[in-house]
Amino acid sequence: MTSKILFENKGHDPRLASIEMVEDIIKEHHEFASKSALQRALPKTIQTQTFNRILNYLEKSNKIIFTKNRAVVWIFSDDPKLKKVWNESVPL
Repeated sequence: MTSKILFENKGHDPRLASIEMVEDIIKEHHEFASKSALQRALPKTIQTQTFNRILNYLEKSNKIIFTKNRAVVWIFSDDPKLKKVWNESVPL
């Protein structure tokens, strides 16, 4: 069990500031034609391994998707009205 965890966690974990930087730029522009276009748009450089881990995290947390053309698209909604409707809805 321990060896499985070690293999899944190769390298270092991204810093919160790096995750937020990538998240903010995608949220601001909504879509990038490719991962490399997104990486070029970042205000600071990030190592490729770290960048890919951040994108992997954002995809697993349902904040971004990759289209069939490998474009990066922001899909997470943080609209307060939508949150209010969701919280007030009746479960089925």
